[in-house]
Amino acid sequence: MTMSAPESTQFYPEIPLSLARPAIIAGVAATVVLVISAVVGHVFFGVWFAVGMVLSLLNAKMVQASVGAATADDENPRKKPVVLNTAVRLGIITVAALAVAFIFRPEGLGVMFGLALCQVIVVLSTVIPVMKGLRKQS
Repeated sequence: MTMSAPESTQFYPEIPLSLARPAIIAGVAATVVLVISAVVGHVFFGVWFAVGMVLSLLNAKMVQASVGAATADDENPRKKPVVLNTAVRLGIITVAALAVAFIFRPEGLGVMFGLALCQVIVVLSTVIPVMKGLRKQS
């Protein structure tokens, strides 16, 4: 087991907070899915897919705002407001996505795929730069 020297300082790589790159990637993915779905005759699948991506990006932006508001006030922020905000927000997005998927089936399922893929894009756009920063540290 390797231990760091006591005089070494902790280095935390900067977390990318901009949603510009994920939005561009999501826009390209939504365009590709929209074109493919139009070619195969299910254009509304692509439309709902794009709606799911937009919902996911809005969710990410609201997460940033919620965490920023909770941590800006005190040196010792409370978790409860963030948890409640998250639960309500995810509940609303889930109910809306399930309603679209059920009412506009089968094309409405595109909203679920859009939500899922965009969430992967947002997470990877955050994790990859952090992992690169940690790799540079070692």
